[in-house]
Amino acid sequence: MHEILKQKDVEKPIPELIQGGMGVGVSDWRLARSVAIAGEKFDRPVLGVVSGTGLPAIMVHRLQEDDQDTIRALNEFDPATAAEFIKEFPPIHNPEQIFKLPPKPEVLVTSKNPALEERMKRLAIASAFVEVFLAKEGHSSEIGINILEKVQLLHLPTLLGAMMAGVDTVLVGAGIPHQIPQVLKNFANNQEASYKLDLMGTGEKIDLRLDPRKYLSANARLKEPKFYAIVSHHALAMRLNKTVKVDGFVVEGPTAGGHNAPARGDSVDERGQPIYGEKDEPDFQKILELGKPYWLAGSQSGKLAQAKESGATGIQVGTVFALSNESGLKNKYKDSLLDEIREGTISIITSTNASPTGFPFQVVQEEGSLTDKQIYDNRERVCNLGGLVRFKLENGVPISICPAEPISTYIRKGGDSKDSEGVICLCNGLASAVGYAQVVEPPIFTLGKDVETVKHLSTRSSDGTYSAEDVVAHEFSIKE
Repeated sequence: MHEILKQKDVEKPIPELIQGGMGVGVSDWRLARSVAIAGEKFDRPVLGVVSGTGLPAIMVHRLQEDDQDTIRALNEFDPATAAEFIKEFPPIHNPEQIFKLPPKPEVLVTSKNPALEERMKRLAIASAFVEVFLAKEGHSSEIGINILEKVQLLHLPTLLGAMMAGVDTVLVGAGIPHQIPQVLKNFANNQEASYKLDLMGTGEKIDLRLDPRKYLSANARLKEPKFYAIVSHHALAMRLNKTVKVDGFVVEGPTAGGHNAPARGDSVDERGQPIYGEKDEPDFQKILELGKPYWLAGSQSGKLAQAKESGATGIQVGTVFALSNESGLKNKYKDSLLDEIREGTISIITSTNASPTGFPFQVVQEEGSLTDKQIYDNRERVCNLGGLVRFKLENGVPISICPAEPISTYIRKGGDSKDSEGVICLCNGLASAVGYAQVVEPPIFTLGKDVETVKHLSTRSSDGTYSAEDVVAHEFSIKE
């Protein structure tokens, strides 16, 4: 199999602008690559980022769409593996034909079939390689991968595949990512790595393991990527800095899109949104004293100069990239959201119950989406992707459980029906938003609260759209 081995390090400037790693498939390789190329064009330090969420499902969908870039990258990974996966997920030419799905990631815990577990690992390794490999083509800027701590099942194979493609940085949020640095170090030294999953209701853990020597040449030494922890508070930054190797921190505020940290108080406003107070505000002086670069995130678009003046290295920007031409969001949805932003009618709510993770989640209130109560109530609940499941013991055997799965199934597994009220299958809803045909749920959309840059770039454009290059130029105040 292909791997990009560690070479003599070439010192590159630390990025001032980080593109948000939005999933599922919004921050795809095309967006990350476009950001990287724009940074190179303007000679500015940027980091293009691919989302590491749901990559096996994305790759097999693209294979069934006969996507030639995916096929080419898979052959770079390994021709035999490419032939195997193309045979298993052949192109679909009949619009009535159903797209095949990969195994659910939970098979790594619940399956008694070693061959099925190995197939899941190989799909995840290959899909991460493909995404990073394509993002890195045609330029010399750095590329990162963003993964969510809460989506733990595929961390090991995803990180290995990304490192085999030469990923430069790993960014992790939505939890406490203290296990990541050791995984990166072990894989860089061609050693087995482990990742421990919590079992609900117990102090026990499930120990997932992956030995890179099964997938690398005997003397392989992969480059160890930098690790940026995404945090909301100085307390977590200080804790991580004491216990693990961290290369930088992305300090994300509660107005950022996607998942947010829970508020430290229980108060909510009239729309049911959590109220963040003084206890939730990070002390940036304490973060600065850690001596590591840090970036501000959440309503930071257009504020690079202010961020740097305050001591930050730069900013992370997501929402404005999510609605750019190159993002993976389906065009018809992108156009609708851009229209609403220009008209000032868009509504974005911080929901405390939409995400199965229990973390607050920014949700666009959009007609025809899962925020439409009639659609939510009348749809068929499914759990066919399984990215956000947790595990509990049933008769001594670990089983998956998720409040977004069919309610009868959730109750049978011991869940309380009240916990499933208003919960959305983010796996399906977000995949639907980027147009993956095997998904059967309506879409869901997440954006940050600040959409002023989106409005500015969209309004000044003749057709209401803009490119990733336009965003990079705007953030660096470049006038062409």
